[in-house]
Amino acid sequence: MVEKRKREAGPDGDGTVTSNAAKKTKTPTAPKAKPAPSASQVFKLTDDDAPVTIQIVAGSYDRILHGVTATVKKTAPAAAEDKKNKKSKKATDNAPEEKADFADTFLFNAHSSAIRCLAISPPSAPAPKQTQKVLLATGSTDERINIYNLSAHPPSARSADDQKLLSSLAPRPILENDKNRELGTLLHHTSNITKLVFPNRSKLLSAAEDSTIAVTRTRDWALLHSFKCPIPKVMGRPSGDTAGLGGAPSGVNDFAVHPSNKIMISVSKGERCMRLWNLETGKKSRVLNFERSMLQEAGETKHSTGEARRIVWGTSKGGEDEFALGFERDVVVFGMDCRPRCRAMGDIKTKVHQFKYVDLGSEEAAQEETVLAVSTEDGRVLFFDTAEESAKPAAEGKTLPTARFVAQLGGKEAGCSGRVKDFTVLAVEDVKGKRAWYVVTAGSDGLLRVWKLENKDLAGHGDKEGKQVGKLLGTYGTQNRITCLEAFVMIPKPDGAEESEYEFDDSEDDDDDEDEDSD
Repeated sequence: MVEKRKREAGPDGDGTVTSNAAKKTKTPTAPKAKPAPSASQVFKLTDDDAPVTIQIVAGSYDRILHGVTATVKKTAPAAAEDKKNKKSKKATDNAPEEKADFADTFLFNAHSSAIRCLAISPPSAPAPKQTQKVLLATGSTDERINIYNLSAHPPSARSADDQKLLSSLAPRPILENDKNRELGTLLHHTSNITKLVFPNRSKLLSAAEDSTIAVTRTRDWALLHSFKCPIPKVMGRPSGDTAGLGGAPSGVNDFAVHPSNKIMISVSKGERCMRLWNLETGKKSRVLNFERSMLQEAGETKHSTGEARRIVWGTSKGGEDEFALGFERDVVVFGMDCRPRCRAMGDIKTKVHQFKYVDLGSEEAAQEETVLAVSTEDGRVLFFDTAEESAKPAAEGKTLPTARFVAQLGGKEAGCSGRVKDFTVLAVEDVKGKRAWYVVTAGSDGLLRVWKLENKDLAGHGDKEGKQVGKLLGTYGTQNRITCLEAFVMIPKPDGAEESEYEFDDSEDDDDDEDEDSD
C-alpha cells in the first residue's frame, strides 16, 4: 500500500479577503490554457458512413445505475417519406436519415440511497495493441463514492450464448462487456456527495454536504488534500431550508475548476457568495459576495436562500474566459474580473436544472464562438449567446443586460413536457471538419432522449430568436427517475488490440504526481 503523502498547505490560508463583486478587486487571473483532454471533447470521424456509438451512464433516485449505448446509424429514407419531402420542397438530395439504436451494457444497484452525481474521466492514453479505458465515479446520499472501470470501445455484437438468450427475453439488446468492473468505494466524506469532477485522469475532486472538497489521486486512491469551506452562521429560516433546528444549511453545492487547473470556484448552501481557491497552494484566495440588486434580478427574493446552485467555466466570443452561476430560476454570467455581465433567462419563467457551455468552433468559423445551454423544468434545452455585443440592454430600473435567446430544443412543441434534469452535449466532426452535436437529455420521467443538432442550427445564430432546433433520434425508457447523466463518444477499437489487465497506466500520472509533491 502506498503511503499517503502529507500536504502542508492548510485549507484556510492567511490573507482571505471578503469583497463585493461590484468593487475593484485584485482577482487572480488564470493563464490561457487549453482544456485537458476529456470525454466531452470533439470526436473526429474517419468515415462519415461509420456509426457513432455513445456510452450513456445515468443515475437515479431509485439507486440504480444505468449503462446504455446509443448507436447512431444512417439509413436510406423511406420512399413514401422521400416523395412527400419532394412535394413540399424539403428534400435534400435523398440525404440519409439517422436513428439511434439502444442496447443495455450494465445495470447496477450501485448505492443504498439516491445517486446524486456522476463523473467520467478522460480515456487512457492510446498504446499499441491495447484498448483504452475510462474511469466512472458515482456519488450518493449514502456518503459513498463508487469507482468503476469502463471500456472506451463499443461492445461487440458477437456475444456469448447466455447473453443472446437474455437479449431474446429483454425488450432491447444486451451487450455486456466483462471489462466493465467495479474498483471499490471511497469514504472521504461524512455527508451527502454533491459533485464529482475528473479535471484530468490522475485526479478526482469531490464535494459533499460536510463542507469539504476532497482531492484524490487515482493511481492509488489516496486522499491528497481537503479544502474546508466554512459553515455559515444561522441567519433566519429561508424557504426550502432543511437544516436541523438551531442549525444552518451547510455543504458545497458545486465547484468548477478552470481548464488551467490552477483556480477553482465553489458555491455553498446558505451563503450569498462564491469562494475562490488557489489549487497550486491549496489555500483559499478570497470570498466574493453577491450584490443584492444582482440577486433580485436573478429572481432571488428576500424569502429565497440567495445561494448559487451550480457553476460552470466557459469562454465567450473571441475566446475570453468567463463563468456562469446558476440560481433557482436564472443564470448569471461573470467575466474574469468577477463582475456580472448578463443574465440568461430574461422573461422566461421556469426553473433551471443544468447548464453547460457548447463550443461552436469549427474549421469554417472565423473565430471562437460559444453558446450557453440551459435545461429547464418545462422540458426544454435553451441556447443563449452570452457575448456582450449581442446582449439586450438592461430594462428600466435594472442593471444586467439579457443574453440573446438563440434557439430551443425539446419542449411541448417536440412532445417533451417533463423536466430535463440533466443533459450532455457531444461534439462530432466529419472528415471535412463540419461540426454537429449529439445532445443526450434525461429527466424524472425516466426517459433518455438522443437529439442531433446541425451546425446551421447554432452557428451564426440566424435571425429568428428562440427557434426550434434539433432532431430526435431515439428514446430509451429506464423506468427510473433520473437524477444525473454523463455520456461520451466511444472510440473504435483498434485492429489487433487486446484488453489490458491493468485498470490504467501508472506512467501517465508520474509527472503529475511530482508536481503535486512540489506544492
